[in-house]
Amino acid sequence: MVDLKKEIVRLSKLYDMERGLRQKGHIFIAGVDEAGRGPLAGPVVAGAVILEPNTPLIDLIDLKDSKLLSEKKREAVYEKVVKAAVSYAFDVVDREYIDEHNILNATLYAMKRAVEKLSVKPDFILVDALKIPGIDIPQQAIVHGDNRCACIAAASVVAKVERDRIMKDYDKIYPQYGFSRNKGYGTKEHVNSIKKYGFCPIHRKSFSIKGLEM
Repeated sequence: MVDLKKEIVRLSKLYDMERGLRQKGHIFIAGVDEAGRGPLAGPVVAGAVILEPNTPLIDLIDLKDSKLLSEKKREAVYEKVVKAAVSYAFDVVDREYIDEHNILNATLYAMKRAVEKLSVKPDFILVDALKIPGIDIPQQAIVHGDNRCACIAAASVVAKVERDRIMKDYDKIYPQYGFSRNKGYGTKEHVNSIKKYGFCPIHRKSFSIKGLEM
């Protein structure tokens, strides 16, 4: 059972950075985060979200770093984020690009494209831990931003939910790897499946798997 008073206080603190930026004259503040840097298979997905600052905090109950939410809760928070967003977008960068350009560059590319897809151009960007090259908008990297900033937490939920949906679709094509359960991460089940069936087209060739040859 959620303690509403404590939750409202927590959510209010999540908006501290955005409030500070608005006091300096920034209006459209986008949070940016990614999902899928660590898996052995599948794309990396970036989310970008500009939250409506006047949204009642009670409408965003449970908003936090996507990794701290169950799959069911993430889906529910995703719907809340979509309703509370001035604009939101996501971008998907596939395995081929990751293998050619490495996962960091693929992540930054996805982040840049997610920002560019926003229907409202932000005048400031808050990014989880990274700075996005090639963007002519002021930005700030926030370490553990998905735990410290509302718009980054929202972006983390968008990125994670969209990527999970993609991996569930891949599970229908390659059911032997359990992608609907492991989402491409190197679980024991996944690694054992690779040993048994070999690699499929969405496995990242640039990622080494202990005891396996890519």
